[in-house]
Amino acid sequence: MKEKLVVANDSRIEYSLKRSRRARRLRVVVHGDGRVVATAPYRAPEWLVDEFVNEHTSWLREKVDQARERREAGVTLSRPARRRDYLKHKEAARALVEERVAYFNAFYNFDYGKVRIQDQKTRWGSCSSKKNLNFSYRLLFLTPDLCDYIVVHELCHLRELNHSPRFWKLVAKVFPDYKELRRELGARASVLF
Repeated sequence: MKEKLVVANDSRIEYSLKRSRRARRLRVVVHGDGRVVATAPYRAPEWLVDEFVNEHTSWLREKVDQARERREAGVTLSRPARRRDYLKHKEAARALVEERVAYFNAFYNFDYGKVRIQDQKTRWGSCSSKKNLNFSYRLLFLTPDLCDYIVVHELCHLRELNHSPRFWKLVAKVFPDYKELRRELGARASVLF
């Protein structure tokens, strides 16, 4: 990993740049110990990564400060703590998601299999080819409109298992402002992990 530095809005963010053959998009995360790691596809130019980190400096500064405060208070985030958090919130998330799936599916009327609540590591939700809907328990911590957007997004995958214009047309029936919601969700993506 390559060590980098971005200075913007009076914030100085040191981060590690990690290249991945599997990465399809840029991503930046703040680990529990305050380390900032940007992951980029191999072919992404460094200036693009710097620009991406630069766009998120205020959010990154807030998360780095929170991590520092937790360390100073002696609080650590570990995998067992994350597992406990998942188990603590799983049923509340299930109740919320099942209610929202039923609500929006009254409009779409799609057939679906199981609805699962998981501790997904890289996504808010997914839809399998067997028509099972999977959601992260962390939907519980999103604003209602973002949670609803994710539910609708996955419901629409029941009809279109892709991101074609037909898929987005289905989403737009309920969320004509879906592009704005996608942008807001993208800005919060690193909160999930």
